[in-house]
Amino acid sequence: MNARTLYGLAAAAVIALIAAWWINSAQRPISEGVEQTRALFAGLREQLNDVNAVTLTGAEGKVLVTLKRGGDGWTVAEKAGYPADVAKLREFLIKLADATVLEQKTSNPKRYAELGVDDVKDKDAKGVLVALDGQKTPVRLIVGNFNGAGGGGTFVRREGDAESLLVKGNLTVDKGVADWEKKDLADIPAARVREAAITRPDGKTLKVYKEQPGDANFRVADVPKGREVSSEFVANPVAAVLSGLRADDVFPAKDMPAPDKDVYKVAYSTFEGVDVDATIWVKDGKDYAQFAARLDPAAAEAHIGADQARAKAEYDAAVNAANKPAAAVTPAEPKPAAPGGAEAKPAELPKPAAVSDPAKDKAERLKALNDEVAALNRRFSGWTFALPNYKFSSIDKSMDDMLKPLEDKKPEAKAAVKPAAKPASKPADAKH
Repeated sequence: MNARTLYGLAAAAVIALIAAWWINSAQRPISEGVEQTRALFAGLREQLNDVNAVTLTGAEGKVLVTLKRGGDGWTVAEKAGYPADVAKLREFLIKLADATVLEQKTSNPKRYAELGVDDVKDKDAKGVLVALDGQKTPVRLIVGNFNGAGGGGTFVRREGDAESLLVKGNLTVDKGVADWEKKDLADIPAARVREAAITRPDGKTLKVYKEQPGDANFRVADVPKGREVSSEFVANPVAAVLSGLRADDVFPAKDMPAPDKDVYKVAYSTFEGVDVDATIWVKDGKDYAQFAARLDPAAAEAHIGADQARAKAEYDAAVNAANKPAAAVTPAEPKPAAPGGAEAKPAELPKPAAVSDPAKDKAERLKALNDEVAALNRRFSGWTFALPNYKFSSIDKSMDDMLKPLEDKKPEAKAAVKPAAKPASKPADAKH
């Protein structure tokens, strides 16, 4: 075999290998490790404001959560239209719109389960089908496992596509209805609370209070004679229940009404006149509550009047302090002259609204308080809430919980045993 023939055979072999590689590559998905920079859903970012429904579907095609946007904003369909957690929903939609493909993965259906991207119609499907509607291009995406151990990213597959993908970031989806509910109920700091009164199921009442808004701690009312509170801070948690109050879950009140007995009745009163009443009970180891807000007009007006009087006194004191140097000049001393030879005028300070127009200030503040009550009742009305246990523990209090324990009575000392009397000694002159 000559050299020319040998070179020809080698060239043919190389061409055959290249052709085989090209055909094989064209017929199979790109293998793991091929870097991509394309968006998962091009143009979705610009269409997010058009999205009006988000549906999450799990195994066996069961709809897990349905979020809808209407005239009152986003709501949870499975909770009779209770408000959805808009901040959480927006965060998820933005992550979805900004997701970029890191790698293409398997197109073999037998391997979908390993990535959690098998069809949700399957009984054992682990992923969640996310469907977005309302925008120009609908989105249908099966979100599978988070690849935390592999440097980050989430396995996904567009519904109907054979190939699966690894996309940047964590797109895993919460599957519980309660996970998508708006949890914030109220945020009335303890510093605003004047009094909290708890009437327990046994009819006994515990009341804690402050005399002035600036008081450091709450006091316990009606402490029994001869008893004392366990610490100066013990009553503070009782009045702090409405601060950062969030629900674990929510139910229509008609489906979960308050029982007729074995309930806690709690009344929270603020210095400004915003009051909140609560009915709380325990069922199957969980703590439930219904709330209602109201405005106490007398308390509101008294508080505003006191604030305005304080503002007027502070303003007058500031004016007097500003003019004090001029007033302190003695008759023997020459009066300070104003620029240009004019007589100096008393200092003028800008007046706060409470001083310049008390009636308008009062009307605006009353409106703000009424608006706050209305906002609270929009959240409260018609719903029963499951409370976190740590909040209920601050409600399930009695007078005994506030007091130092009674000292154990010491057993009475036994009467001292008298030594037995010695027999009388015989007289020295006794005869035997």
